[in-house]
Amino acid sequence: MPSKIGVIGVGLMGHGIARNILKKGYSLTVMEHPGNQPLDELLAGGAATRKTAADVAREAEIVILCVTGSAEVEAVLSGPSGLLEGLRPGAIVVDCSTSVPESTKKMAALVEKAGGRFIDAPMTRTARHAHEGKLNLLVGGPAETLEEVRPVLACFAENITHAGPLGAGHRMKLLHNYVSLGFVTLLAEASACARRSEVSLDVFVDVLASGGGAGAALERLKPFLLANDSSGLQFSISNALKDLGYYTQMAQDAGAAHGVAEAVRETLAQGVEQGGKQAMLPELAGML
Repeated sequence: MPSKIGVIGVGLMGHGIARNILKKGYSLTVMEHPGNQPLDELLAGGAATRKTAADVAREAEIVILCVTGSAEVEAVLSGPSGLLEGLRPGAIVVDCSTSVPESTKKMAALVEKAGGRFIDAPMTRTARHAHEGKLNLLVGGPAETLEEVRPVLACFAENITHAGPLGAGHRMKLLHNYVSLGFVTLLAEASACARRSEVSLDVFVDVLASGGGAGAALERLKPFLLANDSSGLQFSISNALKDLGYYTQMAQDAGAAHGVAEAVRETLAQGVEQGGKQAMLPELAGML
């Protein structure tokens, strides 16, 4: 059983992942980075820090990546002092980021050439679920590699789905996020119309909740609609825009229809332009 774990990307999601790995008794090393959440709790629990991805890789049997997207994954793996420079023979890289599947294949080939193994395991749910150890993981890659790392993944995931071969996890994640973020964007636009049409947002929420608008998207948006509280969905509009861009690229590559996705992407782009990169997705309702 691998016992030495590395985590690169201790942000909103990665902090919860690292916290739960540490709680289960694994040896943990994380990479120092300005984008990390405060590390006090992890350090108090025995985690070590290293300055580069290569240094983390030298000490880890499993390295979990939880960064923003494909560009960051590629930089962490193959950039200066990247993970590939320190990868141990037989080590497993688990990419929990949201990435373009074609990039995933390229990065996996580099890891394998360096003597390691690679699976994609993007997440669904929120930072709260990461903190509670109740994420969903969508895994692409060999079933035997998944089984080898499953005990570690189970530290922070409630549901682990083997989506198929390498890249299938990222494909399923993009499909999931298109539907999930698309629902939120649609509800944000509908709520704006409700306000301009002098429909009470209390009535708007109640009617949707007891009818065809019920679901996770409404529950996450509801605190903002009723109390201007964006904490129900701590996911930035800029991240949503990035994911929709990845999805439309995947759809184009597959020759699939993506007209609705393009409309969602354009709405999100307007939100970033108006609210900035740090604005949270529920705030889109107010902007509209």
